[in-house]
Amino acid sequence: MGSKKRSAWQKQKAEFAASLGGRDDLFADGGRDPFARESAARTARDEAREAARRKKACERKNRYASRYEAEATAAECAEHGAPPLHVYRCPYCEGWHLTSKGE
Repeated sequence: MGSKKRSAWQKQKAEFAASLGGRDDLFADGGRDPFARESAARTARDEAREAARRKKACERKNRYASRYEAEATAAECAEHGAPPLHVYRCPYCEGWHLTSKGE
């Protein structure tokens, strides 16, 4: 059993830490943030997910400058036998799009 003196405990702790060697290689940013790699991966995943969401909701659809124009197009499609289309304001481009999903 080791000594109970504080100075002896500090010395043992320092010896143990020295025996481990440098731990800087464990951290992605040289020892400051142990979760930097995970944070960067999470950020990249979030950006990829947002880009996919934007492409699906906005970029591959026709954009209409006004709600009236979008509703007129939906009515014209209905006249030709298309399923009911609904108009919505796009949060990405601030234009108007059509969707077959319910309101």
